[in-house]
Amino acid sequence: MSLSELQEIGVESMDDAAIDQFLATHGVGVLALPASPAPYLLPMSFGYDGEGSLYFTFVLGEDSEKTRLSERAEAARFLVYTADSPFHWQSVILTGTLAAVPREEWDELALENAWRPAIFEEADLSGGVAVYRFAIEDREGFRHTGLPPGFE
Repeated sequence: MSLSELQEIGVESMDDAAIDQFLATHGVGVLALPASPAPYLLPMSFGYDGEGSLYFTFVLGEDSEKTRLSERAEAARFLVYTADSPFHWQSVILTGTLAAVPREEWDELALENAWRPAIFEEADLSGGVAVYRFAIEDREGFRHTGLPPGFE
């Protein structure tokens, strides 16, 4: 289906304000990193600074594929979505770049909306974490918030 056909049944593009609100009120998504033979997909928690960047906390292992791929990626994608019902959903796809944030800058990241699994607290105490900034270069959002015509 084309976008115009989807719009006829109630799907709408999200403007910048709606995308900002969506990112500020959600805390998990899927990070896609370039890899061969297929993209490397990871569920990730994130914080949004409201100014064009997401922040991820990576739990580091001895040989972290996530870190290796993040360091060499020229671009990555991130998907955030909700699907409450077949006729009530939202999705935002972001394209951007990843870079490690130096530890001395972590305290400056006032990210009240950041969500982290409880297990990260233990990893943080052992020094086995890193923070990465995802600088958003392109974003697109869509939502459907009602029933299609004929189902009222």
